[in-house]
Amino acid sequence: MTRALHAGSRTGRVLAWLVAMLLAGCAALQEEPPPKYLWIVHDRDRSDADRVIDLRRKPEKLLEFCDVRPGMRVLDLSAGRGYNTELLARVVGPTGVVYAQHSRFSSGNKAVRSAFEERLKKPVMKRVVYLARDFEDPVPPEVGGLDLVTFNFNYHDTVWMGVDRAKMNRAVFKALKKGGVYVIVDHSGRPGTGASETRSLHRIEESVVRREVEAAGFKLVGVADFLRNPNDPRDVPVSTSQVPNDEFILRFVKP
Repeated sequence: MTRALHAGSRTGRVLAWLVAMLLAGCAALQEEPPPKYLWIVHDRDRSDADRVIDLRRKPEKLLEFCDVRPGMRVLDLSAGRGYNTELLARVVGPTGVVYAQHSRFSSGNKAVRSAFEERLKKPVMKRVVYLARDFEDPVPPEVGGLDLVTFNFNYHDTVWMGVDRAKMNRAVFKALKKGGVYVIVDHSGRPGTGASETRSLHRIEESVVRREVEAAGFKLVGVADFLRNPNDPRDVPVSTSQVPNDEFILRFVKP
């Protein structure tokens, strides 16, 4: 009798182990691999104008660094003419959504607004929601649990525009889910210049951005160097530089 009970116990443990292994295998099969970002960037229906911008922005590497996935809910801060917004929309697909935030400054710019509205006519942009909102309050109260927030090449502008950046970063923190990611890309300023050349040169010192974002509760978890250029003297406006601009890329996470 005792021997039979021990045998049954061993059989039960083996069956339980087999079931656990089977479930783990199923979970692994269900985890989708990252999208082929290079293919997305080279979709034939992207505009020639966007392809020119690709040459200096290396979007396939940035999308990979952001780890954008199908089905994600993403906020694109300072969406401008929609270059980055469209790329995000192509990745998140029909099950995801991209909120494209425009401040009163950009939404009041007729050229920017017209360019974005023209882009919205593309079928791929059906998953995009246009938001005309201040940086300090970038999403409606009902929008939360975001997976990713991107802020490309315009964080420095919030300085001379007089944005309350502490409030803005706290709002981003609140809008993200736990483990959500905040990626900032901007033009690098020289050591010691801080935020003093944000309007004249459109550059900001990397340490300033890091300090301000971490103060909102974020943790820096990644730095990318594929847009770095040590040969950029960083002493002229980014629009007139004779060499590729030195640009930093920071990845923060909401703990």
